[in-house]
Amino acid sequence: MPKAPRFLDLPGPGAPAPAEELAVGLAASPASIAPKFFYDALGSRLFDAITELPEYYLTRAEAAIFASSGDEIAAALPRDAVFVDLGAGNCRKAVSLFDRVSPRCYVAVDISTDHLRRALDAVQLERPELDLWGVGMDFSRAFAWPEALPVPADLPRLLFYPGSSLGNFTPDAALHFLRDVRGACGHAPGSGLLIGVDLEKDAATLEAAYDDPLGVTAAFNRNVLLCANRLLGADFVLADWRHVAFYDAAEHRIEMHLEAVRPVMVRWPGGRRSFTAGERIHTENSYKWSVERFEVLLAAAGFGAPRVWTDSASRFALAWAPA
Repeated sequence: MPKAPRFLDLPGPGAPAPAEELAVGLAASPASIAPKFFYDALGSRLFDAITELPEYYLTRAEAAIFASSGDEIAAALPRDAVFVDLGAGNCRKAVSLFDRVSPRCYVAVDISTDHLRRALDAVQLERPELDLWGVGMDFSRAFAWPEALPVPADLPRLLFYPGSSLGNFTPDAALHFLRDVRGACGHAPGSGLLIGVDLEKDAATLEAAYDDPLGVTAAFNRNVLLCANRLLGADFVLADWRHVAFYDAAEHRIEMHLEAVRPVMVRWPGGRRSFTAGERIHTENSYKWSVERFEVLLAAAGFGAPRVWTDSASRFALAWAPA
């Protein structure tokens, strides 16, 4: 019988119910919606479209690192490992490494379960011999190894967190998350983390990447209101809100917000909130790192000395951090 992907739906450690978390965020001052709510089925497809935009240099810069240093990177990674893809999305980045690292099995972890199921079905068609697991999990607050996974405990674990998703964490939260990931690496020799981070650069380049003229990032940001309507029962109207993105150099981060274009009242079961014109809902931070600060962070999380690769313009970095 042909293999088929298997799935686990797991609550994230300490994660509240989505409706509860959304209600608390909207009632806060200032109001906020966590970026994990971007990634419903439509939001995941919109993000895939963002990665194709000319202004969104991150994906191309990361791809350039794999193209120029792929053999060196692959030589540092364990073979015959349990390949764990954190925030797997469409799984394509991980799949591009399979021929080089020959994983024993592939575990794709993502909050958007429906999107993940479709992606893994496509991977299984390409790799019919490979054992595939999908894990629906919100690891935005904490990450713990899914003990229910029936994978060999003695194999090395290659944890993979590409892109710049670590930037959604504050530096303190990033440290806690990386300590969780270090624990999830286990104790088998050769285990570790391959992770990407976006590097500091001029504000104009950063702001264009998060506020493209085609409006795809704006649609991605505003789609979170549709998620709130569905999960919370809110009555957001998209036309009442506009996308705002800017770089805060002192904090080393891009901020994304949704700004009310007129006075508006938003209601949901058990709650409501009025917004004045110009009032904002904070939807995302994207922190930018220097290589030096990131190496210090990895060491503080318990990893060994990393190997770091950057693209030729030093826009992006990939690091292999041994456990």
